[in-house]
Amino acid sequence: MQKLSEADIKRLLKRGVSEVIVEDELVSALKAGKPLRLKEGFDPSFPDIHLGHMVGLKKLREFQEMGHQVVLIVGDWTAQIGDPSGASVTRPMLTAEQVKINAKTYMEQFFKIVDKDRTEVRWQSEWFGKFDLADVIKLTSKFTIAQILARDDFSKRYNANQPITITEFLYPLLQAYDSVAINADVEFGGTDQKFNLLVGRELQTMLGQRSQQVLMVPLLVGTDGAHKMSKSLGNYIGVTESPENMFGKVMSIPDSIIMNYFELITDVSDDELNEFRRLLDKSEINPMELKKRLGREIVTKLHDREAAIEAEAHFARVVQNKEIPDEIEEHCYNLNSEVDLKDLLTVIKVAKSRSDAGRLIEQGAVSLNGQTVTVNVIKIISGSIIKVGKRRFAKIYNSDIIK
Repeated sequence: MQKLSEADIKRLLKRGVSEVIVEDELVSALKAGKPLRLKEGFDPSFPDIHLGHMVGLKKLREFQEMGHQVVLIVGDWTAQIGDPSGASVTRPMLTAEQVKINAKTYMEQFFKIVDKDRTEVRWQSEWFGKFDLADVIKLTSKFTIAQILARDDFSKRYNANQPITITEFLYPLLQAYDSVAINADVEFGGTDQKFNLLVGRELQTMLGQRSQQVLMVPLLVGTDGAHKMSKSLGNYIGVTESPENMFGKVMSIPDSIIMNYFELITDVSDDELNEFRRLLDKSEINPMELKKRLGREIVTKLHDREAAIEAEAHFARVVQNKEIPDEIEEHCYNLNSEVDLKDLLTVIKVAKSRSDAGRLIEQGAVSLNGQTVTVNVIKIISGSIIKVGKRRFAKIYNSDIIK
C-alpha cells in the first residue's frame, strides 16, 4: 500500500468529487493503510461509455494506483428489472443474453480507463441466483414504502399520479444488497445515485457489517454546455470514438466549460489549472488554445499521443483551413432526378431524421461542392461532396453508375 500524504488525500477526495459520506471516516480508512474494496456497479442496459462516465472511472483508477481494490459489479439482475435513475421512466427489461452482450462491450470500454489487472469482476447472479421468495421478503422487510418514496424521482412520479411498479422499488434494495455481498468499503456513483448509495450504507449496518463510505462525482455537462452528457441528447463524446471525432467535439464545447472538463477528466496538475484560470480571467490566452490542449489530453488518454497529434492536425486542416479531408465516406444514391436533400442526409446518416436534416439546412449548415444549400430539393451530380457542419463529409455517386 502506498502511504498517503495529506496532499494526496485532499486531491483524492476533493478534485472531481461532489460529496463524500462520511468524509472523516474515509480519511481515517485511507490513513490506516489497508486496501479498501471499492464498489462500482453498472446496469448493462446500455453498453456504451462516454466522458460523463469517465469522471467516476478516473477516480477509481486514482484509488487503484494507491493500492486499493476495485470491485466491478455487473448488474445482470437489476438490468432485468429497470431503474428510472432520475429519468421518470423505467428502463426496458433485458434478456440474459442481451445483458451478456452489453456487459462485454461495456467492460472493453471500462478497461480503457480502469486497470483490469487490479479489478475484481462480480455478477449479481452469483448471489441473487440463490435467492428464493423468503430471501426477497426478508430483504423488503428492512425498509418502508415511505423510505423508498423519499427518493426524488419516485416522489415526483407518485405526486404526479404516474405509475411506479413494485419491481422498481426493489432496485435500490438489490443495489444495496450488492454492497453486503461483496463487503464494500466505498461505493462510487454520480450525484443522481445518492439515494441508492445511502440505502447500501443502511443495509450493511442492519446486517452487521461496517457501513460503506460513499463517494459521489459530479455529472459532466455535455458538449452543448447546458445539459448532463447523454447519448439520448446527442451531446456526448464516446470513449471509443475516433481521435478525429473526439478532438473535433472537444473543440466545439462552449468556453464556459473548458475548466470543468480539465478538472474532471484530465490529469493536468492543479497548479497548471490555476494558471489556466488566471489566464482566462485576464483574457491573456485564446480559449481555443486551451481547447486544443484539452483535446490532446483526452485523445492521448483514450488512444495515444500520436493519435492526438494527428487529430489536431486533421482539425486544423479540415475545420480551420477548410480543406477537404483525404478520406471521405462514399455513398450511392439515385441522382437521376432532383434529390430530396432531407431524405439523402438521413439515408447517409449525417442527420438523425428528416426533421433534423431540415433544421441543418435552415441553419445553413449544409453545403454542396463548397456552396451553402438553402433548399430541400436540389439537383446533384455524381461525385459531389456534401459537407454538414464543420466535420462531416460525404461523397455521393449516382447508384446507376459503376465507379
